[in-house]
Amino acid sequence: MIDLSVQRYAFLALAAAALFGASTPLAKLLLGEITPVVLAGLLYLGSGSGLALLRLASGAAPRPREAPLAARDWGWLAGAILAGGIAAPVLLLWGLSGSGAAETSLLLNFESVMTTIVATAIFREAVGSRVWLAALVMLAGGIVLAYDPGAAFIFSPQSLAIVGACFCWALDNNLTRKVAAADPVVTAMTKGLVAGGFNFALGLALSGTLPAIAVAATALAVGFLAYGVSLVLFIYALRHLGAARTGAHFSTAPFIGAALAVPLLGEPVTASLLAATALMAIATWLVLTESHGHDHEHDHLVHNHRHVHDEHHQHAHHGGEGPEPHVHEHVHEPMRHAHPHAPDLHHRHGH
Repeated sequence: MIDLSVQRYAFLALAAAALFGASTPLAKLLLGEITPVVLAGLLYLGSGSGLALLRLASGAAPRPREAPLAARDWGWLAGAILAGGIAAPVLLLWGLSGSGAAETSLLLNFESVMTTIVATAIFREAVGSRVWLAALVMLAGGIVLAYDPGAAFIFSPQSLAIVGACFCWALDNNLTRKVAAADPVVTAMTKGLVAGGFNFALGLALSGTLPAIAVAATALAVGFLAYGVSLVLFIYALRHLGAARTGAHFSTAPFIGAALAVPLLGEPVTASLLAATALMAIATWLVLTESHGHDHEHDHLVHNHRHVHDEHHQHAHHGGEGPEPHVHEHVHEPMRHAHPHAPDLHHRHGH
């Protein structure tokens, strides 16, 4: 049974995966008109510029809707951009230069498992056996989806580079979790503009060819939805679920992309697609029905994020905070209790 008090945020991660997954068949349609690196740059730029325009169009609010990025957040965000927006695409592109399509597709499925490993080993996120099992089932589904029995698989330095790209994206997911309390639109906008500018400049340096205006405009629009809006939803899910669980749900994106390729690109419905989809559904169900609850202690904490007054927010006000949900710096006094929870902003305790 799904506990919606905890798991409702999983549907944000699944929506993010649906938007991102839809970009795969659309990007394939664009690749005949534009080089891969320039396309990556335009997709990121579409994310950043689209969110910037959306932010400008919304105008100034009388009170902030989300907390601003704090000074300590910029280091984490810079690391996320460097790992996921710059290093990962460069490693992937170099890996593609010496690897076959089958190798690449198979190796890229390791991102979800690596996200869980990084969350556990480096960032000490609580990950139970059910989430581990879901990550492995999702990996199996991805392998079934991408496996080509007629293709030769040769492990090479380029293959290692693709695995390195997966590690960089896993690191990006966990570093972004560190800034999930701040405004997701600003975070996603910044990542899109910086990563997009770098990749677009790199693409032009490699190819020297500017795309047609109509193609560029289409890529920017796809990037706004599939990278920008998707990343905003992903960060909201990170805020409430942690990196491992959000990553597990987001790893449904390749399956969604493969399913959409059937009507959009005329690709056939195969036995491997059906089997992979069944495994994806099992993995998603495992995470959605997880229940993690135990007696735990909250330490003294001072931070700033959008919130309502619940059992974790019983602080005093000084006037001017406005109606709930509202944003202001507040204090959490030490407390001990037990209830179902995920590793959200207030439940990053040890186990």
